[in-house]
Amino acid sequence: MHFGLNEEQQLLQETVQGFVAGECPPPRLRELFDAGTGHDPGLWKGLAEMGIPGLAIDEAHGGAGMQLLELAIVFEELGAGCLPGPLFGHALAGLAIQLAGSDAQRERWLPGIASGETLATVAFADGADGWDPEQWSLGLDGGSLRGQKQHVPHGGHAEFCVVGVAGGGFAVVETQADGVRCEDENGIDRGRPLATLHFDGAAAEILEGDAGAAARVRDAAAVLLAAEAFGAAWRLVTMTTEYAKTREQFGTPIAQFQGVKHQLADMATQVEASRALYWYAAHAWDELPAESAHAAALAKSHITDRAIEVARASVELHGGLGFTWECDVQLWFKRVLFDRAWGGTPEQHRRRIAELGAW
Repeated sequence: MHFGLNEEQQLLQETVQGFVAGECPPPRLRELFDAGTGHDPGLWKGLAEMGIPGLAIDEAHGGAGMQLLELAIVFEELGAGCLPGPLFGHALAGLAIQLAGSDAQRERWLPGIASGETLATVAFADGADGWDPEQWSLGLDGGSLRGQKQHVPHGGHAEFCVVGVAGGGFAVVETQADGVRCEDENGIDRGRPLATLHFDGAAAEILEGDAGAAARVRDAAAVLLAAEAFGAAWRLVTMTTEYAKTREQFGTPIAQFQGVKHQLADMATQVEASRALYWYAAHAWDELPAESAHAAALAKSHITDRAIEVARASVELHGGLGFTWECDVQLWFKRVLFDRAWGGTPEQHRRRIAELGAW
């Protein structure tokens, strides 16, 4: 059994890593966070030129035809760089249409998503706990939607949205159409703004796929968030280690203190050991559908929990200043908070694991 990235996947990872480091170093990242829009057209254009928006979309529709594992590797690097931008919702919208759309619907929407010329997103949440397709309650009335969806990533930027509807299906809504109103939410992560979409008779086009397709997209979201949280947690480990090597107390770097060494070692071992969880969850989504739901829930619950613990330790090792606006640690802390909460908390995913195992 080969357990690791192949040469093509390593090249992809190194390419995205170089792009993030070159185009969005911490000073630029802070400028974008201060702006508060969560979107930079230049960064998005750069990602589009590398083919990232269409990475997991079929070649027939303008994508690269890769799998979720490759997309998850990209999300690890987005987490490591805390990169702002709409890729999360955009990528999920592409997967939803690819899985649940008819041939005509794929032909209509996927090329624009693959090229990045058309921004898309997804709307899952019905209230605080309604992330799963079987919990969606937004109803269709004669081809139009009435109600609301919360926590829509980049809902204020997307041109259309794939909305989860009652029964576990999907419908596509143009966000500038009559009967759609977008209300910004006060989210934790300025690199990934959230919105509530209000629908008042908004025209919607139903995708053909059933709740099975929606569940696949839900699981893909869990895998991508786990991968991103993993990347962010590793960045916090390296950032904190570098700080401990330079911050002096009693005339010596604090990294020489045994208590600090132990905490840094604990942070590193917690994160690195979880890398295989998101790799396997992505592989299961691609190749082992019977294991996919369990693996995705396990990766999301475990990695995002570990990432929060690492973020808290990072703040403590920065002497408490890590949570302040002036310290970059807070940027990554807020990203892992987003990754933990969106799509369901670790507790909700552990409940799903128990239900899947008939415990």
